[in-house]
Parts: sequence; structure tokens; C-alpha cells
Amino acid sequence: MPDWKSIGEFIEASGATRPAGRPAPVGGGCIHSAWRWGDCFVKTNEPSQEANFRAEAASLGAIRNTGAIRVPEVVAQGCTGGDAFLVLEHLELHPGGDEGLLGEQLAALHGSTADAYGFPGENFLGATPQANGWLDDWPEFFRERRLGHLLGLLTGRGNRLEDADLLLSRLDEFLPRHPPAALLHGDLWAGNKAFLADGTPVLFDPAAHHGHGECDLAMTTLFGGFGPEFYRAYHARLPLEDGHEIRFELYRLYHLLNHAWLFGGSYLDQSRRLISQLARA
Repeated sequence: MPDWKSIGEFIEASGATRPAGRPAPVGGGCIHSAWRWGDCFVKTNEPSQEANFRAEAASLGAIRNTGAIRVPEVVAQGCTGGDAFLVLEHLELHPGGDEGLLGEQLAALHGSTADAYGFPGENFLGATPQANGWLDDWPEFFRERRLGHLLGLLTGRGNRLEDADLLLSRLDEFLPRHPPAALLHGDLWAGNKAFLADGTPVLFDPAAHHGHGECDLAMTTLFGGFGPEFYRAYHARLPLEDGHEIRFELYRLYHLLNHAWLFGGSYLDQSRRLISQLARA
């Protein structure tokens, strides 16, 4: 059980108001424990997870600062009394809402750009560390910071994937060198979006960084859950460009490799097949 007295004192010391009432556990978390505490939503874990919470707070802050789309406001984040924690505003979320507005607002988020690809610090894709050191060449970033990183982790575990080196060597053929460095959610599957009662879209659990906007779109197609209105509205503002089909496969591969690292099994087989397909395209 978290040390709620220490967490409450930390919240007050940070200048925020301690939530009222007693914390109650809520379901849904697969990495952290989750709680409803008054008008706050709290994630807790052991102190080793503080970096994960700190990175999530930075991602949420970056997205929120654009004003493009609603994310939960960060109330406090820290580690005290043997607990790492992240305190967010509590939002009453619903599974359905204005998918068209979600598409428009995601396009607006992708309109917030940087001069290079990366993010001010490392963050996490689920439980996997995600390197974000700035680079000004997109194929190099995707090769070194994304695919190469995960392929290295899998190889270290004894899962060498045939044709991986060939694919990495060909990324310059498939990816644009200098697409706009859009601010991405970074882990945009249907489980990380919801809506307020009035239909307003809300995104959460980001792994934000600046990259090719198609990365977020490709992730939405990996597991489904986004309606046709979403895509119509997005593409009305940011139309698809030629060659997106193979780029989407590459961007989905990154998430398949992450699932292969975290869960193994069929994700490893899917990754192996897709690597060979892309390397010889």
C-alpha cells in the first residue's frame, strides 16, 4: 500500500492541493497501480519507476503546451516514502466521441514542429526505454534510435532476426530525409484515447517525441479502433503522401518489435516476417 501521507505532503509541498478523501484502487493499469483520489488520478510504483513517471509527465506537458488536444494535467510527480508516483487531474472518460475532431486535433498536434528529431530526454514505450537524442536526419534517427535499438535488445536476448541488417541499410530508400519534425503522441493505439462526455477527445499515456507524423497514423492502424471520420478529418488537413504504404509498415514494425521484446511469442514471428518482406521489397 502506498504511503499516502507522504505523497499528500509532497503534493502540498509542490504547491498543489492535497486531494480530498481516501484513495481507492481502480483497474486498467498493466505496469503501474492506479488510484482515484478525490479529483485526481494517481499512478504508483516502486522507486525504480520514477524515471518512467517523470518521462510521462514531460510528454504530457509537451502535448498540453501545444493547445492542440486535451491531455490530463499533471498535478505532481515525484518519489517519497518508498513510492514513485504521478498525480494527474481525474477526467471522466468515455470510449466514444467525436472521432472527426480527434483527427483534426491530431493533425494540429503534428503541426507543432521542431528543428530536429528527438525529445529533450529519454522516455518509455510501455516499459521499454526509448532513446531520443536529437538528430537532424530522419532515416538516421529511425535507424539508430528506433529500429536499431530494439533489434539490439532482441539480439542480446538471442533473438537475431534475419534480414535486419539489410533492412537497416535500406531505410534511406524508404524514408524521407527531412519530413517536418512533428510532435508525436508516440504510442497512439486505441487504448490511449478516450472522450469527455461532450465528445471532446483526450489522449493519455504518451511517449512523445518529434518525428514523422505518419508514425502516429501507422500506430493507429496496427490494432484498429479508429473510425473513418478520424482519418478523413486528419487527411483533410495533412493528406497522405506517395509511398506511405511501405513507410506505415516500417513504423508499425517498431511497435511490433517492442511487443516482441516485452511479450515474445507471435510478435516475434510477425516481426521476423515483416523484416524479411520489407528488406526485400
